[in-house]
Amino acid sequence: MNAYDEYMKQVVRPMRAELAEAGFTELTTADAVHEFMAETKGTTLVVINSVCGCAAGLARPAAREAAQEVSVDNLVTVFAGQDPEATAAMRGYFDEVPPSSPSMAILKDGQLAYFIPRENIEGYPMEQIKAHLTDVLKQVCAE
Repeated sequence: MNAYDEYMKQVVRPMRAELAEAGFTELTTADAVHEFMAETKGTTLVVINSVCGCAAGLARPAAREAAQEVSVDNLVTVFAGQDPEATAAMRGYFDEVPPSSPSMAILKDGQLAYFIPRENIEGYPMEQIKAHLTDVLKQVCAE
């Protein structure tokens, strides 16, 4: 591993932990993504994590708080730019939407039910993103 890769691994550790500590399962390999998707049932919130400021101040806090308000069957995350194979594999399950990070996908029985791209995260107040995500999760869980 080169010095840059080692540095980035250390830098993103708290960014990973923020979601892991909130109950999200990290999928770090393509195999892990495919195994998860083969078995998934119910409602799943997928956070495509990122190192950018809008992930730190908006996407991760909104996802954490929404997950506390709505009981979702599965909480998972992949980390764009850090786990490229896992991220590409997950995006392959909803390839009808352009790649975006950070972003959030809501799946119902493994199928895309709703997608929140970066452009609906960056520049919006965290509370608004959380409210949007919470409303969508409630609707999808009720279906």
